[in-house]
Amino acid sequence: MENKIEEITNCGGIEDFAIKIVIVGDSGVGKSNILTRYCADEFCFESKATVGVELFSKLFKINDKHVKIHLWDTAGQERYKSITAAYYKGSKGAVIVYDITRPETFHNLDKWFNEIREYGEKNVQLLMIGNKCDLSELRSVDTEKAITKAAALGIN
Repeated sequence: MENKIEEITNCGGIEDFAIKIVIVGDSGVGKSNILTRYCADEFCFESKATVGVELFSKLFKINDKHVKIHLWDTAGQERYKSITAAYYKGSKGAVIVYDITRPETFHNLDKWFNEIREYGEKNVQLLMIGNKCDLSELRSVDTEKAITKAAALGIN
């Protein structure tokens, strides 16, 4: 049976399922812009660093069930680590983001992966995103290297 999936704007306040997903990565990799583009189809060239955590949501109807996705945008700065670590609890998915133009953000993927494993749920599903592909002329992280890293971390 094929799933029928549609994005909806209202379910009358009754959700059949709520799914928590956290998005993590170094400061400035574009986590907030990814979520703003995904949730509101907007992009801000002048975005500021996230302080603590921000919540985004999307609502879907899958077959006859209403599913709300809660996307938690965490601050990438080390000073917010004690706050953001608590937001891993209960998450069913985690998105780890790096900036393809800044190799240090790629090298820090292990740190973010280990945090998710330490503080998150046991079977959390992972996704790794190399962001800022529009700046391909400044790329300093090779795609093949990223694919190898994802495989090493067990991210399909």
